Amino acid sequence: MDNSTNKLNKFKDFLLDLFFPKFCLGCQKEGTYLCDDCRTLLEISEFDYCLCEQKPIRLPTEQKNGKCSRCQKKEISGLYFALPYKEKALTRKLIYQFKYQPYLKDLAKTLASILVEHFILSGKNTNEIWNNSVLIPIPLDIKKLKTRGYNQSEELAKELSKILKIPVMSDNLIKIRHTKPQMELTKTEREKNLENAFQIKKPAELQDKKIFLVDDVYTTGSTMAECARILKEAKIKNVWGIALAREG
Repeated sequence: MDNSTNKLNKFKDFLLDLFFPKFCLGCQKEGTYLCDDCRTLLEISEFDYCLCEQKPIRLPTEQKNGKCSRCQKKEISGLYFALPYKEKALTRKLIYQFKYQPYLKDLAKTLASILVEHFILSGKNTNEIWNNSVLIPIPLDIKKLKTRGYNQSEELAKELSKILKIPVMSDNLIKIRHTKPQMELTKTEREKNLENAFQIKKPAELQDKKIFLVDDVYTTGSTMAECARILKEAKIKNVWGIALAREG
């Protein structure tokens, strides 16, 4: 980015802050969407856990596999997440405002920084982990994309890319059919709802890469599992998940 572009962006940010000031979603203090005091209330995780839905096991820091003996058949290799979704009202509010009206798109910067703090605290922010990696946001339903104007998972991936220096690939894994809202369905219904909903356009571009699927919330894991299944059908073996929060 050249100096003139940088100055222009700073001027735009100044005007946005002047006419549309940010307020902390926790305490309403002006200046940011999440002040330092409220950020400390989030209790960002220092650990990683296996993929089991019932009583997931805390994994040793040195373990390279993200699974325990019970969840070996899961499609993704492991999941990095920073926050438990249900435990803090503030966590739910941050994610809600990121996805729904008033559509705080630039919350992505704050949320990405929370994830990076988790990577650092858990000892996962290493060259060994991120080397030869690609961030792929979970594709958004076209109707939601038109309503919201952006894919929240893609915005999160873009901000992570800036910090971690990992490329984002947003146009290779695509959603090819409309699906019902996942929150309205049971686990079994979620899995059926997502069958053949995704497609890889250019699998050759992903060969020998470590793929990190990026989403805002990991609930039952059905969406990531289906995306990982499609990737593995295309002979991409190393597929992990990144989510800001995990439910359950």
